[in-house]
Amino acid sequence: MCGITGIYAFNEVGRFNMINLARATAVLEKRGPDHQGMYTEYFVGLGHRRLSIIDTSADGNQPMKDETGRFTIVFNGEIYNYKRLRKDLISQGVCFKSDSDTEVLLNLYIREKEQCLNKLNGFFAFAIYDKEDNSIFLARDRIGIKPLLYYQDEDKIIFASEMKSLLAYGIEKSVDYTSLYQYLQFNYIPAPSTILNGVKKLMPGHFLKIKNREVKISRYYHIPYHKSHLNPDNLNYEQQKARLIELLEESVKERLVADVPLGAFLSGGIDSSVITALATRHRDQLNTFSIGYRDEPFFDETKYANSVARKFNTHHTVFSLSNLDLYDHLFDILDYLDEPFADSSAIPVYILSKHTRKTTTVALSGDGADELFSGYNKHQAAFKALQGGTVASMVKSLLPLWNALPKSRNNPLTNKVRQFQRFAIGMNLSERERYWRWAALATDFEAMSILTLEAREKVNTEEFNQRKHNILTHFNGKGNLNDVLYTDMHMVLTNDMLTKVDSMSMANSLEVRVPFLDHHVVNYAFSLPEESKINSQMKKRILQDAFRDILPRELYRRPKHGFEVPLLKWFRNELRSLIENDLLAENFINNQGVFDYVGIRALKEQLFSKNPGDVHARIWALVVFQSWWKKYL
Repeated sequence: MCGITGIYAFNEVGRFNMINLARATAVLEKRGPDHQGMYTEYFVGLGHRRLSIIDTSADGNQPMKDETGRFTIVFNGEIYNYKRLRKDLISQGVCFKSDSDTEVLLNLYIREKEQCLNKLNGFFAFAIYDKEDNSIFLARDRIGIKPLLYYQDEDKIIFASEMKSLLAYGIEKSVDYTSLYQYLQFNYIPAPSTILNGVKKLMPGHFLKIKNREVKISRYYHIPYHKSHLNPDNLNYEQQKARLIELLEESVKERLVADVPLGAFLSGGIDSSVITALATRHRDQLNTFSIGYRDEPFFDETKYANSVARKFNTHHTVFSLSNLDLYDHLFDILDYLDEPFADSSAIPVYILSKHTRKTTTVALSGDGADELFSGYNKHQAAFKALQGGTVASMVKSLLPLWNALPKSRNNPLTNKVRQFQRFAIGMNLSERERYWRWAALATDFEAMSILTLEAREKVNTEEFNQRKHNILTHFNGKGNLNDVLYTDMHMVLTNDMLTKVDSMSMANSLEVRVPFLDHHVVNYAFSLPEESKINSQMKKRILQDAFRDILPRELYRRPKHGFEVPLLKWFRNELRSLIENDLLAENFINNQGVFDYVGIRALKEQLFSKNPGDVHARIWALVVFQSWWKKYL
């Protein structure tokens, strides 16, 4: 796990930016605290920050050249099957100087070029410079676990693991208002767009080749999901479960390879418990870590995590947090973010990563299972909407009542009203529009209404509609929950969940590995029919059933709580002055010229009312954006 950056200049003007290479590399220090290296070749520069995981000796340092000096690589990630690939390359006459997966990847690319991507099992973002061909090859892993951003103008193209590295080259900072509009709806910005004009994210499963002034992007992987070809091997349900266990165990086993201390996150939910159970088959006294919430007992799941730890004899550590502990880390997180990102669950992920890193360098996590197997409440709602029936129709017909009643996440009754309202609204929409509405925290109108007239004019409606179409392209009106899950894999998982885990773990120099997102597991999951994943009583059906005889029984006798960061409490107390007198103060808003203070004032009034609804999430998005604006613009 590392940080990479680089520049390919088209002319002497672009080459002048090479003076920023060292600074652009240095700002990635938290991604790679163990070593910094750079390579320059007139019009090309590569930078690397290393977090040593495999072959921690200096032989694994980067940038790394091949034995001829023609090819140079900078690589972020891990190749789990590198030992098998290494053995094959040795049989072809390749001699290795290190035991690193980086050298294996470099030599595999030299022999197979972009075809090498199909042989890799891992997560990665890397760049390889070919001095003879005067080209750079960039690639990102299939699912998008590792980030890769780039910026191009008439003089150069630059790339990096983080936007702060691109900004270190002195690029123009101009807000993309269409992206801001999306951010105000979702609290994150879907790829390939970013908050800045000219900066793009390389999409998962894609590679980019630069030669002379030509930049070409190609796709090498997509999830093989075809509704007419589900369950191609005609496996019955018992056989499906057995196959899932087999694939997951192999995935976990491959992710236990490391030359540094390794452990696992253990929340007490099904997903992380499955990973822990499988990992302990191959590693004794596995280190596991969880966080508890002293001030929020409803959300505290440590008793379930402790039960799993006892059953599988792990060396378990619980970090018991108060709301003050969460609050104390808030500004460190805001300072680290280099693009607006407002999923508030990043706060506990940051703290868990920080504490885990004190004793461990690599941690396994259960991320991805919800998107693969239908683990969210919205998946149950989507399934019920597709099935229809008397109850769904009744909830839909009572929309005027839900609109009139108080709604808030902070009370079980008002939260249920909030859920009924969202369900009823979704029932009145097409599948495509229902997905969009349930994925968003604000409607198109609500997001647009808090922008100034000048800012609204900068939102490119045609571009926005095209982005929306690209995200929803797999919905065709035939009604299948797998369409929702497939879209979540590309929308929610990559842009929200994986972004959160990568950024918060890397802020603490911790590598997080995600066994559920092995591409063999992903491909298999999307060969399964929806009835294997969900029914009217159970979400994640096949995952729960496959491990029912392995996991503690109490895990199956409780609802999934998740965790709500106490934003509403903070906004009404500790953060009230920051909102009222600084980031959302009338003078600052008016001088900034981005937001309409009338709309902002209405949100603040709702925030401090008895009927706040989901407004705290929208306020948090504004706080994050304003903090980013003040730091970078």
